[in-house]
Amino acid sequence: MSKELTLKVNGETYTFTVGDNLGQIPETETLVETLRDRLGLTGTKLSCGEGACGCCAVLMDGKAVASCITLTTECEGREIVTIEGLSDPVTGKLDPLQEAFLSHNAFQCGFCTPGIIIAAKSILNKNPHPTVEEIEEGLSGNFCRCISHYQVIEAVKSIL
Repeated sequence: MSKELTLKVNGETYTFTVGDNLGQIPETETLVETLRDRLGLTGTKLSCGEGACGCCAVLMDGKAVASCITLTTECEGREIVTIEGLSDPVTGKLDPLQEAFLSHNAFQCGFCTPGIIIAAKSILNKNPHPTVEEIEEGLSGNFCRCISHYQVIEAVKSIL
């Protein structure tokens, strides 16, 4: 017997069945796999697969979570927002945080950038006026090999 699973991602509702048959979501499928492979939301990156690097971060009910270690079946009734969901769905205008990353060159190759932006958004959701120390602590789980986190901190501070 298969069970139905409803996901709300970036304001859209998706219904799947859970099971082992073709087209169903296996109990072991992670959220990052569902987002990328089933919904085509490739902004969320898979890197370490262990929840340690922050590249796969998405917002779940406003809080950053590692989608590589979150089972899709655990997301029933939760509000999921990916990097694609931060922009205005009508106008396509980027979120002010995304704009700040662009204007402060807070990225280089861009692979980890979506996860860092999501983590920063989570920080701002919790506290709209964080201190530099709170920003640094909130981003401590995000790893980037290309840039200094100085640009990232400056980008986040610029929208406070």
